[in-house]
Amino acid sequence: MRTSFNRLVSWTPWLLGGLGLVPLLLPLVAEARGGGGEHYSSGRDRDSGGGGGALPIELVYWLVRLVIYYPHIMLPLVGAGAVAWYFYRKNLHPTGATQRALDQRDAELQTVVSARDVDGWVQALQRADPQFQLEPLLDRTRRLFLAVQDAWFKRDMAPVRPFLSDATSQRFGVQLRLMRAQGVRDALTDIQVLDVGLIGLERSEWFDTVHLRVRARMRDTDVSATASDAEALQAARSARMETFTEVWSFVRKPGVGTRIGADLFQGKCPNCGAPYDGGASNQCGYCQAIVNSGNYDWTLSEITQGVEYTRHALHVDRLDEAREADPALNLEILEDRTSLLFWKWVDAQSRASTQGLHKVATPDFIAGLDEEQARLRERQLRRVFLECAVGGVIVRGFEREPNGFDRVHVEVRWSARTGQGPANETPPALPTVPQRWVFTLRRQHGATTNTSNGMSTDRCAQCNAPLTDSAATTCDFCGTRLGTGERDWVLVSAEPVESWRAGARPAARRPAPSTRPLAPPPVAAHEAPPAAVRGEDIRGDDVRGDDVIADPQERQRLLFMMAALATADGQVDAAERKLLEDCARRWSVPWSQVQMAINTGPSLFTKLVQRGTPAAEVFLSRLVEMALVDGRIDRKERRMLEFAAAHLGLEAKLSQLLAGR
Repeated sequence: MRTSFNRLVSWTPWLLGGLGLVPLLLPLVAEARGGGGEHYSSGRDRDSGGGGGALPIELVYWLVRLVIYYPHIMLPLVGAGAVAWYFYRKNLHPTGATQRALDQRDAELQTVVSARDVDGWVQALQRADPQFQLEPLLDRTRRLFLAVQDAWFKRDMAPVRPFLSDATSQRFGVQLRLMRAQGVRDALTDIQVLDVGLIGLERSEWFDTVHLRVRARMRDTDVSATASDAEALQAARSARMETFTEVWSFVRKPGVGTRIGADLFQGKCPNCGAPYDGGASNQCGYCQAIVNSGNYDWTLSEITQGVEYTRHALHVDRLDEAREADPALNLEILEDRTSLLFWKWVDAQSRASTQGLHKVATPDFIAGLDEEQARLRERQLRRVFLECAVGGVIVRGFEREPNGFDRVHVEVRWSARTGQGPANETPPALPTVPQRWVFTLRRQHGATTNTSNGMSTDRCAQCNAPLTDSAATTCDFCGTRLGTGERDWVLVSAEPVESWRAGARPAARRPAPSTRPLAPPPVAAHEAPPAAVRGEDIRGDDVRGDDVIADPQERQRLLFMMAALATADGQVDAAERKLLEDCARRWSVPWSQVQMAINTGPSLFTKLVQRGTPAAEVFLSRLVEMALVDGRIDRKERRMLEFAAAHLGLEAKLSQLLAGR
């Protein structure tokens, strides 16, 4: 026993650290606030370093043995270790307060503008709307922020529904349902708005968009879904006070004038000034105006985490050509419609029911999703979406189908703790995975945008009535057939960005014959032709943030995909695990998250790239791009690429990509 004791003494540093193993088994409390923005993975949620390393198996053995032989000594020691670990995670660990402070600093830096810029934006708005004043808009945003947090805490968004676009409202509703399915609710208290400021103005023919930075702080945590309001408040009071920054984007039709004293906050219709007392339709009972359309007053269309906010106006392939057939076509409505469809898609999989998609997606798409759900039910499994949040919605480009339909491809960047779980049991532990998907929408060529609905995009394009979640594929009010794309954009496919770039769509969703691009617009002699005219595929990289080197989310996503691929064909051996650990360290990805990805396996992704496919080639090319960040590929990077190529069945393709390097 003395030899064993000496060995134990030599492991004292490991032992003290190992005492934190027990609290690792305890559930971590997640923070929460209106809309779940705190759950979006910025790619900066790091643990102590990407590398880490497992404790020796023999150490675990000795910990258990010593507790059995010396419980009067070891149990207090383990308890002390648990307490120390708790305070370490809460106060010192970089995934806690320190990292959140860094994110907050980055958010503030990314949302700083000059007073000169603000004055210029205000003057631009006042030229079209002489009654416009900035301070009333800022004050209104403060009030709306507090009202949204209150509605979120009470789990009833009806009081703020008239102020939200349809997609924003759908986001709140789905997130509340997901939390209810998870068995938790949000607890908030001590909410304070520190500052609201104008940080951007975008103007188009159809909408003015103002971006307002909201700096706030609150105490927030998650509690059991069965907790009462009083119990939730009590739990929130013990949470740490956190400061955060969000960007709230409001849209309004150009030329609309400010109606002083006659808006929704005064209980009046922003169009006619008559009393407005709410209602599910968001429609004035006197003038029939849709109050959340953006046609009469500012409507909240998007909430972006400050750390993710960027300011740029970007080219969209073939947008001008698409506008020849639909002059009112605009990106604001398209992105809101896509966001609405994304949240309906998440809701359908979470509920294992596609009924909510019947009016907004094609029959082929719904049939494919139903087949996936049926296969999961046969295995007594379900899709899990926890802490789901959207980072960005980006229109990528347009195409024309030969059968008389137009298509638009919209990228959605999102994150969630997603995977597969038992049908009627608590979901397993899942890592938060950044995702990049492209949602493709279609509409009859010649159909036009209904500008009277504006940002109220969950309506019948024929009669303007709100769409219901009934199983019918027709409007419940006017009987118009929906889901076909004859009058409005409907969802035809949703796929990971690699599959979209490769054009590897499932046969059931591929039109016959394949799509062709719109005729290219003329190019002036002094201009460089756009990508669409040069014959480049709109599925290629663009300037919207495809830099995999600079984007921590993309690095994390690619590494998680490697981990899922490694488990797809069997057990991950020690050499493969070490290689993934090296990649995690190099790419600054938390090793603990990668371990969870390994444990979860291929089910971590709804659709994992298949061996030998064009999508697999796209994925391998992205890894090569990552390895070439410093202009060369070293021995470890080559091993990583060979590891990925072997799992993808693309050894020959890798040789081509690395030729001469």
